[in-house]
Amino acid sequence: MSLFWVDVLTYVLYGLKWLAIILATLMFILGLDDLFIDIVYWVRKLVRSFRVYGKHEHADEKRLFEVQEKPLAIMVPAWNEVGVVGEMARLAASTLDYENYQIFVGTYPNDPQTQADVDAVCLHYPNVHKVVCARPGPTSKADCLNNVIDAILRFERDARIEFAGFILHDAEDVISPMELRLFNYLLPAKDMIQIPVYPFAPEWRGFTAGHYVDEFAENHGKDVIVREALTGQVPSAGVGTCFSRRAIGALLEDGDGIAFDVQSLTEDYDIGFRLKQKGMKCIFARYSISDPELALERVWAPGMSKAFAQVICVREHFPRDWQHAIRQKSRWIVGIVFQGTSNLGWSRKGALNYFLWRDRRGLFAYLLSFLVNLLLLVLLSMWLTTWFFPEAWRFPSILEGSELLTTLLWLNGFLLLNRLFQRGWFVTRYYGIFEGLLSAPRMMWSNFVNFFANIRALRQVLEMGDSRRVAWDKTTHEFPALAAPARTPLGRRLIDKGLITEDQLQAAITTPERRRLGRELLVRGLISSEQLVETLAEQLDLPWAPLDPFNIDPHLIAQLPRKIAMHYGVLPVEEHGHTLVLASESPVSQVSLGAIARHLKRPVSCRLAPQGRVTLGLRYHYPSPWQKEETRQMLQVLERHKDDAALIERVSRHQVLLGTLLQTRGMVPTTLFNQVMIDFDPEQVSLGDYLIERGIITEQVLKEALAEQATEQQAAYSIVREVA
Repeated sequence: MSLFWVDVLTYVLYGLKWLAIILATLMFILGLDDLFIDIVYWVRKLVRSFRVYGKHEHADEKRLFEVQEKPLAIMVPAWNEVGVVGEMARLAASTLDYENYQIFVGTYPNDPQTQADVDAVCLHYPNVHKVVCARPGPTSKADCLNNVIDAILRFERDARIEFAGFILHDAEDVISPMELRLFNYLLPAKDMIQIPVYPFAPEWRGFTAGHYVDEFAENHGKDVIVREALTGQVPSAGVGTCFSRRAIGALLEDGDGIAFDVQSLTEDYDIGFRLKQKGMKCIFARYSISDPELALERVWAPGMSKAFAQVICVREHFPRDWQHAIRQKSRWIVGIVFQGTSNLGWSRKGALNYFLWRDRRGLFAYLLSFLVNLLLLVLLSMWLTTWFFPEAWRFPSILEGSELLTTLLWLNGFLLLNRLFQRGWFVTRYYGIFEGLLSAPRMMWSNFVNFFANIRALRQVLEMGDSRRVAWDKTTHEFPALAAPARTPLGRRLIDKGLITEDQLQAAITTPERRRLGRELLVRGLISSEQLVETLAEQLDLPWAPLDPFNIDPHLIAQLPRKIAMHYGVLPVEEHGHTLVLASESPVSQVSLGAIARHLKRPVSCRLAPQGRVTLGLRYHYPSPWQKEETRQMLQVLERHKDDAALIERVSRHQVLLGTLLQTRGMVPTTLFNQVMIDFDPEQVSLGDYLIERGIITEQVLKEALAEQATEQQAAYSIVREVA
């Protein structure tokens, strides 16, 4: 090596020494910042263990069941979410321990694939509603949510209800079974409720998705708890966030009818501060469930804690690809660092300013971490060079002759070990020891991802000249897709089976009478009720079976209270082990089946029954105080002739429940009917009077519907009188 290069390398090493001192000093300051949060968390935890939990037991799910269900609305923005929305609705309906909720999915007019997917979901789940935004997408998430809120308010007016909570979720979220009960319990005392978010852990090689695991586990296991304790302010994570009606009303008033800032990329983060400024109560709710069957299903691993692993939380997949992760994080940085600084500025309160600084320090901290990692790689390369090439020139270590640098490195080493322990601890408590150990090598990878996300965010802001002009850079979501094949129409299926002709179908469709197609064909005598239910079962992919409404075991009837039978229009027909099998003339949603199962404290299943059989069974086994004498006499005659299948078939064709008739005639939309029926108690009032009290229908509408129902019943009475 020439003397020139020796001199150059000497100066480089001298420069590296001063760079190391500067970086070590800055890292020490940031390390103290993190250490302060750690100390507050553990001291607070120690104090609460003596002062609170030393005197009181930990709260469990029992108190959540004591509060009557309030109406809740789930808001889901969806752009290019084919397959994802359907799976979310299926999981929510089959797992949520709650009934009084509606899901509103915001779609775009130029996204027909997602719209078609949501339409298919709405057919299966009547509590899912499609909202089409006014402007083509992709707009900002805030703009989509504003359209969704408008639709929710219209739904409220039509259904004559007021939602107590407005819940933010993404289409790929997996929701805890007890989430809505927790929100229901805390509302309306709390105005914004945020629950923890725990990403799904990828395979061990997936460092990009894995670093989300580490960051969320520590942030939602410790940092946000300290933030709430010191400031009373909680940032929304954008999912698993519930706003009270008071909070949404205040946001709408501030925005002149627009709740979310359409130019913000992190509108959820901004709202936490806006609500805090209004003096509203915000809470970060870490609420653990004692019954593992009511918590999200987990595969247990060594090191996991029951209190952590059974917490009510949101789970979702995060980007596995490097580029997608950088896109997502750069959007967060633009929204929190650049837009947040511009929109929110700084607070007059020191504690809140401290956490604003922690939110915004990433632009500086990640660059610093990147430089430290580069410096470490340079020094490691130099050490390896002297190791593999003993004859190479040797230079004094940059650590020699500098007690300051040595001291800083020792202190930073201690702080680094603390950081590794803190992160590993919180990851282990939820995911297990294996993921906890992986959090150490993933920390360096996290620094690289965050550094390049900062670079991308900075470039976007510089190119646009204004952070508020950066577009919604949506992240690709992951979720096992739910197949939603297109249904062949009922009429076409009946033609293909050779049961009716094309002319008969057209005549039934164009009849002046407004009946459902199946019942119109029955009344015309073109098909039998069993042919109809078999075809419907094929169309809906549901089981079916014949039903004799007068030959049901009284023991089964005793298993199902009248209130539930009349409320959902179901009859108990069999028991398969511990499962009670119900029969219904129309599909019963998974949401309703879940509510029935919870009430009966046993699993239930449902199958379709031929037209009119369940209606007759309900009138026979669960007679109402308002039942007419003619109906009682008809049922007595049918019971005596219960083996006359032809008679039962003829009478069944004219049996129709009032609720079905109102929906068929378009007097009450099905979506509204399902919502108002949640609070209906058939033991206290008739359905017609209840709908009038709720303002859903007028007395004139009820009179017309009852007249039509009476006409059908008179036809049935006439048939029965022929054999009486």
